[in-house]
Amino acid sequence: MKALDFFWVLGGVLLNAAAQLLLKAGANSSGEIVLSAGAPALWRTALGLAQHPGILGGLACYAVSVVVWIVALSRVDVSIAYPMLSIGYVVNAALAWWLFGEAVNTQRWLGISVIVIGVLLVANSGSRS
Repeated sequence: MKALDFFWVLGGVLLNAAAQLLLKAGANSSGEIVLSAGAPALWRTALGLAQHPGILGGLACYAVSVVVWIVALSRVDVSIAYPMLSIGYVVNAALAWWLFGEAVNTQRWLGISVIVIGVLLVANSGSRS
């Protein structure tokens, strides 16, 4: 994979990861959403979340990531690009631990390491024929 092609793929992956983290920050602002709370409470929660900067930022990151991802797919085989989305697992696990204090135990890191090895194997498997 050419360096510029990898840049497009990585850009899409990182924007997607940023979207997840921003959405999580927005979701954390409301606390646990209880679906049995009734329609008025759910409506208030939904309106509050729709105006939260984290939610809006996450949705914006998703929108930009779609454009970046389309550019990436125009340059890289989907069989190579799509597995690269797994890089987002690593980024999100590390940043969720750092930003939100989420527990990432040894078993999770081991699983993430297996994913990284798989992504490296796919990335180095060749280019377009």
